[in-house]
Amino acid sequence: MLIFVSLSLVIWLGLIFFHHDFWRCDQLLPEATEGQSNAPDVIAIVPARNEAETIKACAASILSQDYPGSLHLIIVNDNSEDETESLARAAIDASDRSGEVMNGAALKEGWSGKLWALSQGVAKAGDKAPYLWFSDADIEHGPQLLRKLIAHAEQGERGLVSLMVRLRAKTFFEKLVVPAFVFFFQKLYPFPAVNNPASRFGGAAGGCVLIKRQALEDIEGIAAIKDRLIDDCALGAAVKRAGYPIWLGHGRESHSLRGYDDFSSLSQMVTRTAFAQLGYSNVLLLGTVLGMALIYIVPPLMVFTGLIAGLEGVALIAALAWLLMGIAYRPTVRLYDLSALWAIFLPFTAVLFEFFTLKSAWAHWRGGHTGWKGRDYASSGDKLEL
Repeated sequence: MLIFVSLSLVIWLGLIFFHHDFWRCDQLLPEATEGQSNAPDVIAIVPARNEAETIKACAASILSQDYPGSLHLIIVNDNSEDETESLARAAIDASDRSGEVMNGAALKEGWSGKLWALSQGVAKAGDKAPYLWFSDADIEHGPQLLRKLIAHAEQGERGLVSLMVRLRAKTFFEKLVVPAFVFFFQKLYPFPAVNNPASRFGGAAGGCVLIKRQALEDIEGIAAIKDRLIDDCALGAAVKRAGYPIWLGHGRESHSLRGYDDFSSLSQMVTRTAFAQLGYSNVLLLGTVLGMALIYIVPPLMVFTGLIAGLEGVALIAALAWLLMGIAYRPTVRLYDLSALWAIFLPFTAVLFEFFTLKSAWAHWRGGHTGWKGRDYASSGDKLEL
């Protein structure tokens, strides 16, 4: 027992002090300066499939941006089976800014649905603007956001600026799972490392991406990642490999309109990409399950076991590891305006993520398909991009 708890403590010390400060949640967009003079043309592209509940708010938030430059919105209606198209048109008609809704073609073989719709929007945009702004259809953006995105891209000559938008965390299960989901994402793709041009880490968050059109052309367009289920991170990594600085941060100005009211919907959110993150590798799956058990489950388990068995040394080391875990998780909990007490429960949430990961692998083993938006996608070999 002493070996396991000591190893867990050493790992947490390594993660906190030597893993790019991933846990600090300090990568935030700076405020845009007053009287911002440089306002290049921007075309926003929103792929939308069966988004009747959110598309109107999303479109309105883009069209109402306090941006002095030209902004045009293209909504790609991806063969929706609800009122997405009519609601999108209504939002555009109610705005003074220009926009259009285009009906996407049937899904092309070898493409994921979102990327196929996005590529059609990019083709429609052509070379009319130096920047493209990709947004998911269930995101509502603050009115100053585009100013900040453009300013940050221009000042750092960045090819891509992306935000991990604020996900909803209102219900008990959302509070339990959503901050942990963000924490684990940061651990896989440390934001400071992604933002460091000298680092090999590349990534992005697909809910909000501003990309230079030239950078997209240099990586051969959306077609370069056409079959990637974890498309956002693949896009960020590709742009960074092409020689452009990129930036990934937390978005206080944008929030998801999608709620996860029950355990099943939260499970689907994680299960959809969990095994893909591991490159569909059974070896990595085994290592992940054992590693998460060692890092997250051993400390609280050994605290209670050590106290019951009278092994005070084991209990003390395990308590220190659990404390470091809570310290590392606290900034993410605070990001979601939750009580610090939620940081204590990360080990229990980790058990759920172990279950989600195994469930994702089981779905792959049974048929290799992942359901999303009424479609099944075949496994496409996604893997962690470094």
